[in-house]
Amino acid sequence: SYQGSVGILSLGLILVLYTMFVWWRDVVREATYLGHHTKMVQLGLRYGMILFIVSEVMFFIAFFWAFFHSSLAPTIALGAIWPPKGIEAIGPWEIPFLNTLILLSSGAAVTWAHHAILAGSQRQAIYGLLATILLAIVFTAFQGMEYVEAPFTISDGIYGSTFYLATGFHGFHVIIGTIFLVICCIREYMGHFTSK
Repeated sequence: SYQGSVGILSLGLILVLYTMFVWWRDVVREATYLGHHTKMVQLGLRYGMILFIVSEVMFFIAFFWAFFHSSLAPTIALGAIWPPKGIEAIGPWEIPFLNTLILLSSGAAVTWAHHAILAGSQRQAIYGLLATILLAIVFTAFQGMEYVEAPFTISDGIYGSTFYLATGFHGFHVIIGTIFLVICCIREYMGHFTSK
């Protein structure tokens, strides 16, 4: 509803997609064609990924902290109850449980793909990556459905804001991870990965 917001959002999306394309192009060139990924470079990339994952863990701990701080000791402003009065919580045994099973299954599928790459089995690796991508798409669709059917919004106090921020950022991570997996699947199909 902001003036010019569609243009700014579109420009930002185009710039992010362009940056992702150029970064992947350079990684493929350096690793596959130029041979620049020496043992030292691979170690640096591994440490970089570990630091990235640690920063992401801290990012999500902040959201869990906000949720548990509010839910374990609800203030008078919340009515001293959790969830706050007037909020109908989503049942944990419905879509959240199904999405948890989907995420666990996708973890197993990507582990299958990883071990297939290490074993030199290109076909099995592609099957594992495709299964992971499919599960990620199903997860994202269910999360979208959950958002449409949720009986509360992000503006419904601390409950709505912690729910939508935590699950929204998680869904965003799943979407970015799906894009990464698609690129990895294409590269595996093209024979860019070896057991080393």
